[in-house]
Amino acid sequence: MCGIVGYVGDKQAYPIIIKGLKRLEYRGYDSAGVSIGNKDGILVLKEKGKVADLEAYAADRDSTGSIGIGHTRWATHGVPNQVNAHPHLSGDGKLSLIHNGIIENYDSIKQTLISKGHTFKSDTDTEVLVHLIEYFKEKEQVNLFEAVRLALNHVVGAYAIIVMEQGINNEFIAARKGSPLLIGIGKGEYFVASDASPIVEYTREVVYLGDGEIARINKDEELDIKTIANMSKTPFIEELELSLEAIEKGGFSSFMLKEIFEQPKSVIDTLRGRINPETKEITLGGISDYEQKIMNADRIIIVACGTSWHAGLIGEYLFEDLARISVEVEYASEFRYRNPIINENDVVLAISQSGETADSLAALELAKEKGATLLGICNVVGSSIPRLTHAGSYTHAGPEIGVASTKAFTTQIIVLTLMAIKMAHKKGTITMKKYHEIITELELIPEKIEKILKKNDQIEKIAAEFKDATNFLYLGRGYNFPVALEGALKLKEISYIHAEGYPAAEMKHGPIALIDDEMPIVIIATKKGNYDKVLSNIQEVKARGGRLIAIVTEGDKTVKELADYCIEVPDCLDELSPLLTNIPLQLLSYHIALMRGCNVDMPRNLAKSVTVE
Repeated sequence: MCGIVGYVGDKQAYPIIIKGLKRLEYRGYDSAGVSIGNKDGILVLKEKGKVADLEAYAADRDSTGSIGIGHTRWATHGVPNQVNAHPHLSGDGKLSLIHNGIIENYDSIKQTLISKGHTFKSDTDTEVLVHLIEYFKEKEQVNLFEAVRLALNHVVGAYAIIVMEQGINNEFIAARKGSPLLIGIGKGEYFVASDASPIVEYTREVVYLGDGEIARINKDEELDIKTIANMSKTPFIEELELSLEAIEKGGFSSFMLKEIFEQPKSVIDTLRGRINPETKEITLGGISDYEQKIMNADRIIIVACGTSWHAGLIGEYLFEDLARISVEVEYASEFRYRNPIINENDVVLAISQSGETADSLAALELAKEKGATLLGICNVVGSSIPRLTHAGSYTHAGPEIGVASTKAFTTQIIVLTLMAIKMAHKKGTITMKKYHEIITELELIPEKIEKILKKNDQIEKIAAEFKDATNFLYLGRGYNFPVALEGALKLKEISYIHAEGYPAAEMKHGPIALIDDEMPIVIIATKKGNYDKVLSNIQEVKARGGRLIAIVTEGDKTVKELADYCIEVPDCLDELSPLLTNIPLQLLSYHIALMRGCNVDMPRNLAKSVTVE
């Protein structure tokens, strides 16, 4: 979603803000802009397109100044153009504001302000907000800090904002509700950003602004934080667990490729410290106080969106198969509006890479009202979901910059697997032999992923054969049905080829009508699981002329005789097979997208973190 950067200190603000906006490009956007405070007032520079377009537009302007705010916009209200780009000014031009989120009641506020003489230049909800702040500042004759607080009491929706005032070049005001915002603390300087990536090279000390909190950020003073209800808050300073190297490409041509190849390391990092090397006991410190609650739950309701929802489906198989706990997997966006039945004996588990997904947060809030136990699986430390839930586990995948999730998906499966076998072991629903077998196999997963990654050149050649296809069908059964869904999603996201994932057995209930000699079919046919049934599905595809790409277990000869192309993965337990079978599908999508000239890191119309509805 949109990106925010702010700086106040003694350095030149513009270079810091531009570099920060470039670090936030992965979030997805269609325009960019900055406001710089100087002795002459507020210089506003904004442009449709990329940050590079903004730089070109600003090249011959005097952008000196030691305070500034910058924004990359993902259009919600109003088409992408220069006028609708942020920052936006108040009617008198003295206030400049940037905003992530959506003001749901902006229209009624706008009509009220119009009746009081305000005029608007853009179609955005953001311009309405800065005019509202101006209105309260003038009406109540208060400073900007108080005017922002008063205005936000009349706002319905989600926001992360920074507001600066003409002539005040040592401070600005930041606030958030529902959209992430953190404040970096330097020596005589402060940084504000949507996430840590723009500020990690300047400071490691940060304050995560809480929901409904407003901060007065003055370079010469301590942070002053209040709630919208005017209660003072003591800032809690945390240390960033992020390195500059982690958010750079490190010699790879794209972040997506880098992150695909980082998966052996990210799996090791997610497993680290959680399996005792001698006793093989699993320790998940984040949920240790709630293990009994999970074991005795009437059911686990997994809420998630996109790729995380696919991980949740695998979690359903794991928990029900191993721990014999009933699981429902819900799209958070539907769950929150469905008036679901939730009780105090339910556990609601949210899965999110960013920890900021708006629908998942809303689903948790709903479950909280019903008295359910809330758990989270997230990658970003300090994000909103870990703060809202009772307990949970981090994936430790490291920063995922590419919009299409890869290593986050794999590590989410790892955490779900650890949770499921931990519960199964405690409940006695699996034998000790089975328990140790799964643990042993888990520890071998990084090595097996490395082996698959060495097939990159082979997968690239297969991709060349199918780069011009207009439709794909992905098929899988059991644990690998969600992998088929995920494989289809990856192809759609980054190559813009229509693709569908289906349970292989459902092919006869509709999709088989699509199969001809132009239709590529990707089928996951590993030896464990429903192998004989999948073989029957392969025969049905071949009988109708479909072009088959099969993901098979090493040494498989039967499928090789039927499929046009085979990609081998190492043998492993059926329960853990998604950790391997998803890797070649990621690479296949990556190479097809690249050959089609698509931007694999920033696919069109997509944002990394969906923090608004």
